[in-house]
Amino acid sequence: MKGQFMTDQGLVRSHNEDAGGVFYNKHDQLLAVIADGMGGHQAGDVASRMATSLMETEWLESEQLDNPEAAESWLQTAVEKINKKVYEHSLTKEECQGMGTTFVVAICTEDFITVSNIGDSRCYMLSEDGFKQITVDHSLVNELVRSGQISKDDAEQHPRKNVLLKALGTEKSVVPEIISLGWEMGNKLLLCSDGLSNKVTDEELHRYILADEDIEQIETEMIRLANNRGGEDNISVIVVMYDSPEKDGER
Repeated sequence: MKGQFMTDQGLVRSHNEDAGGVFYNKHDQLLAVIADGMGGHQAGDVASRMATSLMETEWLESEQLDNPEAAESWLQTAVEKINKKVYEHSLTKEECQGMGTTFVVAICTEDFITVSNIGDSRCYMLSEDGFKQITVDHSLVNELVRSGQISKDDAEQHPRKNVLLKALGTEKSVVPEIISLGWEMGNKLLLCSDGLSNKVTDEELHRYILADEDIEQIETEMIRLANNRGGEDNISVIVVMYDSPEKDGER
């Protein structure tokens, strides 16, 4: 099992407010995380990097998670703790007031994955059932689509497309979405910030992740396409491949 985080500033933004990484705990279980920061004068990168760093610390200290229930409980507790720390930090400095970040994280074990998200950074899964988004966007336009007020095509061009209904660190407490699914050899996960998903369609992402190429090449080509279409936002992506069972400390 292997994964790689790649991020790009894009062509317009003055700095990169995305953060993320792929980390292994002492039991060689994989965790992937992407955070897309926002708010304040360059405070978005503070929020995203802080959230990512705190999650890495929590994960490196974690015990082996043997079943989805244990993973969901661990993730719920970790996200609540991280949210509180980011929120409290936002109150300590004027330039950090109102900062927050989207957050998507996936725990990957031999038998299952557990995924959590807050905001509109996404996780997709490629399996025998096809290529599907397994997270729910916490955004205004997604709620309008779900309630039938606008179509998916309308959502792509909506003037308030970037309005979030939920983020990590903006409130004292937050309730993340959490889901667990079985997975097996040959399956893949794709995590990304909206800098990618706003520029590359689900069908195109599907084609890229199906390609018989290494992770770095797949991610490079995805980012290149997003930049070719304007690159107005930071772009971050993680591909996780279930290429072999984890055993004897090997990845």
